[in-house]
Amino acid sequence: MPETGTFVRAHLRWWIFTVVLVADVLDLLSTTVTNIAAPSILRDLHAPPSLAPWLGSAYALTLGSVLVIGGRIGDRYGHHRSFLAGGAGFAAAALLCSLAVHPAFLIAARLLQGVFGALLIPQGFSILLRVFPRAEVGRAFGLFGPLMALCSISGPVVAGLVIQADPFGLGWRGVFAANAGMGLAVFLAGARVLPRDPGRRAVVIDPLASVLLTLGVLGVLGGLVRSVDHGWDVPSVLASGPGLAGLALFTRHQLRSETPLLAPALFRNRGFVVGVLLGALFSSVVSGLLYVTSLYLQDGRGLVPSRTAETMAPLSVGIIAASFTARGLIARHGRRLVAAGLALTAAGVLCYLVVIGADGRSIWPLAAPLFLCGLGMGCCFGSIFAVALGDVGEEESGSAGGTLNAAEQLFNSVGAAGISAVFLTVGAAHGLRAGMFTVLPAVLGVIVPCGLCLPWLPRTAAADRH
Repeated sequence: MPETGTFVRAHLRWWIFTVVLVADVLDLLSTTVTNIAAPSILRDLHAPPSLAPWLGSAYALTLGSVLVIGGRIGDRYGHHRSFLAGGAGFAAAALLCSLAVHPAFLIAARLLQGVFGALLIPQGFSILLRVFPRAEVGRAFGLFGPLMALCSISGPVVAGLVIQADPFGLGWRGVFAANAGMGLAVFLAGARVLPRDPGRRAVVIDPLASVLLTLGVLGVLGGLVRSVDHGWDVPSVLASGPGLAGLALFTRHQLRSETPLLAPALFRNRGFVVGVLLGALFSSVVSGLLYVTSLYLQDGRGLVPSRTAETMAPLSVGIIAASFTARGLIARHGRRLVAAGLALTAAGVLCYLVVIGADGRSIWPLAAPLFLCGLGMGCCFGSIFAVALGDVGEEESGSAGGTLNAAEQLFNSVGAAGISAVFLTVGAAHGLRAGMFTVLPAVLGVIVPCGLCLPWLPRTAAADRH
């Protein structure tokens, strides 16, 4: 393991970059592969359709709830130690997922995987800032979007092929076993190349604030996810009520604390708050749309998992194309790039409605609307948050980045669970095609108001100011 230092040798920097990238790919795959594997999991475990939203949401709920705290743990105890602990725990939890024989066991393992993911993921940003000179930081981070988009294509395709090939009779379990193997590789490679850092013992992790934030978010979002499928019954209210109380107590505690987990000044910054909400809402509806598209293609059109992944590949191709193009445009065009992304996504959803309405036997007409949606997502994903940080001071950038990541993860889980629950409920009563006709206008109903919020965003991105 390299010694502590501000920068390391050039060739080693890119090995470190690769380890951090693979860790982020693990996070991405932990969400996207369940889109492909869900029908196989439900059949094998004899689980009801209502379990489907929780396969992805369980991971994202705990990840988003603990993400801010995970970043603080890295600040205090050292980013390399936290990264290694997160990688080892992530791999172990993925292995438990592959061994699940009951739906409750699988959901519990996914929750545990999210906790360790929250310890693993925040450390990468800080590690790269330490090892790359300022002149190369932009180049390194600029590669993340396209490379992650490339993995978003290959990951589900490989997952579909693994499930269909059924090596050693593992089926969907092979996907989680591969996840565990990648997590182990991240741990071993990280132990070898990551630079040591002692942490900063002066960083205070308020245990009361941490508990209130985690339980509050879990309670509220757990209740919301459940209410979409079951209505506001007693368990939903029992979960959400204490969750709201916990968040209220957390807010009160933070306002009085000398060492708050979240910088209070951020929430007095209108551009940042609007950016967080806009980005989180956009991410939630598109993640939900992708999830139900996978369910529709497999259960509604009868496609095998590998064919489903191939059919959805144009979306990721669009994300890659837009990501490469947007890299050079964010600083100059700022929120205009976000507006273009929202417009492209809305156009893609409208085309999607037309294709579903035609009710043809061929699935290939879906390529055009999925490609349009991908172009819009590629324009928006990085741009919204870069613009949201446009008026954030450098001393608040770390807290702001953690808040943005946490909001995105949390809203993704609610969006995927909520939209898929509506799709499955309508689909059970009137057919899956009717479910898509219900979901697609709902997605448009969120994207259009997002566009109306653009005037409150900063004009330029954070990269334009530094």
